[in-house]
Amino acid sequence: MNNSLESSINAINIPLERDIFLRTLIRELSGTLQQVVGLEEASGFISVVGERMGRQINQNYKSALEVSNLSPEQVAAVLVDLKRRIQGDFYIIEQNEEKIVFGNRICPFAEKVRDRPAMCMMTSNVFGTITANNLGYAKVELQETIAQGAAGCRVIVYLKVTEESEDAEGREYFRGLEA
Repeated sequence: MNNSLESSINAINIPLERDIFLRTLIRELSGTLQQVVGLEEASGFISVVGERMGRQINQNYKSALEVSNLSPEQVAAVLVDLKRRIQGDFYIIEQNEEKIVFGNRICPFAEKVRDRPAMCMMTSNVFGTITANNLGYAKVELQETIAQGAAGCRVIVYLKVTEESEDAEGREYFRGLEA
């Protein structure tokens, strides 16, 4: 390629770099899955990936903190921290022995999450896997999501089976065997 063509190509302003490319890739993959197999099945496929990532992330935090299990307070702090590290803006609204209620102002997938609710299964499964593998049980309810048009997210992680958690629409997670 001649230098002048290369220079002119390099100089054009195109919104393309690794982060945007990868978020767009995930958006298109989840959108294709939603169209081909439906939202429920697409969510199932993404759940498998989320669970695997949750196990890896959980192990990374436990190793870094030098603990065999995270306490409920550590679980909440880890969930906020992991989202911060991937450019989300999760925060704790409420925490007690039965549940942790999170708010979120910015999705790590940014605008790429719009109309892709299957992508929220990453949050559900990572949160659920980390919580259940440390505390024995979790049920994650995605009450409001940016993907479905809300201004922010509201995610409830139930730590125990209660009347409230049984009435909530969400996905349950149980402590698994460590690989």
